[in-house]
Amino acid sequence: MKYPTKLSDAVHILAFLALHPGANLTSEKIAESVQTNPAYIRQLMSALRKGGLLISVKGHPRPALAREPEAITLLDAYRAVEGDKPILHQDTHTNPACGVGVNIQLVLADCYREVQQSAEEKMRQITLAEILARYYQKLDHQTPHADQEGDAIYERT
Repeated sequence: MKYPTKLSDAVHILAFLALHPGANLTSEKIAESVQTNPAYIRQLMSALRKGGLLISVKGHPRPALAREPEAITLLDAYRAVEGDKPILHQDTHTNPACGVGVNIQLVLADCYREVQQSAEEKMRQITLAEILARYYQKLDHQTPHADQEGDAIYERT
């Protein structure tokens, strides 16, 4: 089963932009970091732009954050790429003739709503600035080396 990675990839893009302000960042360059294809990166960047989180001009490889990292939350990024989709999903194909099959979905709907509310509240508290601070903490335990373009790459030590 493949798990959705849109949020992780969107935050990766936002962090990449924050860490490379003013740099020529094509979708190809960002896709190399995310290890995906440039079309997918452009799709996510379009959603982030529509969500008011980044500024980009088609044909100009200088995307930038639309707000300071302190003003971008994990919930902002989630809503930009996922909209109002819930985090957890029910199995709607259970047997309607089975007492468990019918009623468990009603119970789970309530439970999942509670989880959604809690997750959104926590996501609202986590900013891109905090994510970047945690990123820098990880770098304290890594050894840098340069990639082909001379950009620093870090490996765990």
